Amino acid sequence: MSNIRLFFSNTISANMTDRLDKSQSHYLTKVMRVKENEVFSIFNKNGEWQAKVLGILKGIVEFKTVKQLRKKESSKELYLAFSPIKSNYQNFMIQKATELGVTRFLPIIFERTVVRKINNERLIKIVIEASEQSNRLNIPVVEKAQNLKNFLKSNSMDLIFTDLNSDKKKIDKSKLTNKPICIIIGPEGDFSETEREEILSFKSVQSIKINENILRSETAVISAISILNYVIN
Repeated sequence: MSNIRLFFSNTISANMTDRLDKSQSHYLTKVMRVKENEVFSIFNKNGEWQAKVLGILKGIVEFKTVKQLRKKESSKELYLAFSPIKSNYQNFMIQKATELGVTRFLPIIFERTVVRKINNERLIKIVIEASEQSNRLNIPVVEKAQNLKNFLKSNSMDLIFTDLNSDKKKIDKSKLTNKPICIIIGPEGDFSETEREEILSFKSVQSIKINENILRSETAVISAISILNYVIN
């Protein structure tokens, strides 16, 4: 069976026929060299299906679903609140965080944030590609940038605060609820004292020091998610 996986945003059902868009059709036929009657798989949050190429007309692939490979999965909601950084490092960070299970990305403009513009379309493309490659079904949501005050208005999450000033090095699993868990990573110049106080006043927050060294943002993200995954899994 082919291991080619493509995210398909429309509804998927048994024995349905549909078409891939121009970009996916090009990838399937020109890059992966898939021919008529060969199979690949399509997926979204509701499951994954094996599909067969029925025909290729003017570069567009028409397909039919053959059988369901995986059903809808339920998993812990894991958010990442982060300060935008330079695009190459940020792309890497988003890719790896997607592979590690983040379900929602929340860019935050902190006082010391250097990069203040985000290409959301680019980030969405990265999370789709990373999901295709890492065998995920659900595609992470990428939200628009916001400030810290608006972010902290939400009461619907448990917050893990990566704080260099914390004397705690472990996450207390007993303090986690059934709410989504959100890791918050600061800007390159670290949180301001005002921001630190605002975060620590959040109703459901744990602060931890993930390393004695000062980590780059993308390294801190990978480290924090890995620690949290170990705790909850």
